[in-house]
Amino acid sequence: MKMEQLQKDMIAAMKAKDKVRKDAISALVSAVKKVAIDEGCRDDISEELADRVILKEIKSVKEQIDTCPPERTDLLEGYQARHDIMQEYAPKLLSADEVKAVILEKFAEVVATKNKGMIMKNVMAELKGKADGKVINQVVGELCK
Repeated sequence: MKMEQLQKDMIAAMKAKDKVRKDAISALVSAVKKVAIDEGCRDDISEELADRVILKEIKSVKEQIDTCPPERTDLLEGYQARHDIMQEYAPKLLSADEVKAVILEKFAEVVATKNKGMIMKNVMAELKGKADGKVINQVVGELCK
């Protein structure tokens, strides 16, 4: 996701007086900017960095939804709306079949060792931000059997 697109959408939400949408997008923008400053690329924010931060923010909101008491429906609705809005900006992640194809294609010699730790170390570096870590772990587990 391009940073410019996030900022345009945030401005559009402000003009439309859509507070929930503006707050969700604003949280993404500020998180991306913070990480960019921390990593020293304040003026040139890459799509990869933005995507990585967006996924992290979505995971954080998902944890809020999971840990929120069920009787607090007002909070749950707010968290869910925020999650849904952030999900629109999430990069498309690889499916389990696509992850398996990439692992077998690029890491065939490492997979042959059946060393799960070594496979995960190599694969995570390649697929970080492109696939969910749980999916990668599941696929690697199947390949090591």
